[in-house]
Amino acid sequence: MSRYPKVKNIELVGTYPASVNSGGGYVWDAVLEYRVWLHPHDGAPDLFNGDDYCYFFDNYEDALEFSNENQGSEEPLALILQEEYLDEPEPNKYIHIKKQRITEWDVEFLNRPRRTSNTIPDFLSPDAPDNRLAILRGLV
Repeated sequence: MSRYPKVKNIELVGTYPASVNSGGGYVWDAVLEYRVWLHPHDGAPDLFNGDDYCYFFDNYEDALEFSNENQGSEEPLALILQEEYLDEPEPNKYIHIKKQRITEWDVEFLNRPRRTSNTIPDFLSPDAPDNRLAILRGLV
């Protein structure tokens, strides 16, 4: 059993754009794939004239094994789908964005519960706890 969620659709792994947003949004709806980026300047094979490149996986464990066995590779990242998310244009000012996007996340962020219909409204509520992040972490 995997420590992290399964991908939404195995058949689509490797079909998503390589260049996407990185991080942000605070919540996630689905994992699309796991990625390992390789860097020729750090010892990865130079397959694209010095450019970085990535391999795509349908589970975290295979991505981690690949990362550990290949020089010049990063730790795995998760490509996630956000159907809605939170923007923070300035510290402690949050905006509920109801627009789909995909972004790369550190895999550890998947320890947060998946977004529910109440996650963002509860986070933005005037009755939210002082530590609003507790809502995103599933602690309240």
